[in-house]
Amino acid sequence: MKLVKLIANLGYGSRKEVTLMFREGRITDPDGEVLYADDKVPHEHIRIDEEPLDPPAGMVLAMYKPLGATCSRKDIGRVVYDLLPPRYRVRDPALSTVGRLDRDTSGLLLFTDDGALLHRIISPKARVAKVYEATLANDLRGDEGVLFASGSMMLESETDPLEPVTLEVLEPRRARVTLTEGRYHQVRRMFAAVGNHVEALSRISVGALTLEGLQPGEWRALEEQEIARIFASPAGG
Repeated sequence: MKLVKLIANLGYGSRKEVTLMFREGRITDPDGEVLYADDKVPHEHIRIDEEPLDPPAGMVLAMYKPLGATCSRKDIGRVVYDLLPPRYRVRDPALSTVGRLDRDTSGLLLFTDDGALLHRIISPKARVAKVYEATLANDLRGDEGVLFASGSMMLESETDPLEPVTLEVLEPRRARVTLTEGRYHQVRRMFAAVGNHVEALSRISVGALTLEGLQPGEWRALEEQEIARIFASPAGG
């Protein structure tokens, strides 16, 4: 792929704007030598304004989604894309969230522009474990773990039972839940079905990938070995 198209696809500007960046000498190699549009240079050796080029297509990001942000491009109010560089909104192929966390749920959120990988992660056949910590309005009554793990629990307005879910009691009103599906508001609806209410909810891991090193609102690109952890069992699982 020609450098102009490559850089434009990463969202740095239109092809015309990227061509002007070349003419202005803003695109260089790591030693500061000016690059030209017809140069053949490895992706990792390209700098724009002395900064490394964004990861190529196929990248995966991990974000510590804060409360109050939605996983949409168009919602009124704060959206998760506001926490990324503006050019990430116009990358080609597009950068999408891997599943969603609602406005009132914080924690680990993944993004990718690799459609095949996205579908692999969210496919029910992959059985990728998602681990949540929930703070509840009322004390756990004691039988939730058995019910959640039964494989026969039904949610309101649904016709198929939930896959078995693991419940770990942390405190009388705090629990860790591990599930392999991603039904709409699943954790909140499960606790509602047993007469409780989730006051706070955070996703702490996807597979064996955790929030390690991230604070609310922060994000980073994942290395290959970290992407592989998405498909591994969570710690203690």
